[in-house]
Amino acid sequence: MAPLLAAFAAAGVSATIADWDDARVEWGSFDAALLRSAWDYTERLSEFLAWVERTAARTTLLHPPAVVRWNSDKHYLAQLAELGLPTVASRFCEPHQDPARVLEQFLAQQQEAEVVVKPAVGAGSRDTRRHPRAALPQILTHMRALLGARRSVLLQPYLPSVDRDGETALIYLDGLFSHAIRKGPLLPSGAPATAALFAAEEITPRAPGADERAVAERILAALPFGTLLYARIDLIRGAAGEPRLLELEITEPSLFLTYAPGSAERLAGATLQRLAPR
Repeated sequence: MAPLLAAFAAAGVSATIADWDDARVEWGSFDAALLRSAWDYTERLSEFLAWVERTAARTTLLHPPAVVRWNSDKHYLAQLAELGLPTVASRFCEPHQDPARVLEQFLAQQQEAEVVVKPAVGAGSRDTRRHPRAALPQILTHMRALLGARRSVLLQPYLPSVDRDGETALIYLDGLFSHAIRKGPLLPSGAPATAALFAAEEITPRAPGADERAVAERILAALPFGTLLYARIDLIRGAAGEPRLLELEITEPSLFLTYAPGSAERLAGATLQRLAPR
């Protein structure tokens, strides 16, 4: 937030931080509302989406409701996979389904030694855990706890490349590549599900490979939303070394502005350009 507020101030613009659920805020008094760290929305999704609709009717909300609705639930991974985009293999289990049957089918299609269980609507690594594939009672207990709370479950293989290479997060501002970071492994083997919003993160700048840039730009080009003000594409490498999408963050992602000089100014400038009279 600090570099972004400084960038707006340097551009002669008044910017303030406001909580999305603060009833005292008059959203119509702002020229725009830029979503940044509304990370409690995952536990209050319907309330948050209702706020998104109301706020977008009063001011320019960045991003708009259609983007937020689509991206707030990781079922979008299935849609992107259907388009032929390279995603990490993902299987969803819904509250009305038998988790044992879904897990059996998932494991029959995957050869990796470990499985990641996470909520389909979630932020950071909260309620996410890495399990040995043979630990069926443990996996099912985790799944049933989420399903019992009426939350859809996402199953993914834990790809060994994460321990070696980490994740590459590519940040695009106004459709153009800005910078990238490396995020180290977040899920220790055998550790309990993360209760905090985030596990401890190891972040360093990274120059992405040409293949990672190509995949990120294919994903952005496939979206039906036009040029996005900001996007973060989190990639990990598959068994053959190919980049695969782990998550696409276009609602309220950390953009790691402090790791790329000039990026806060680029985001502020792109935001103001969208508000300029046509």
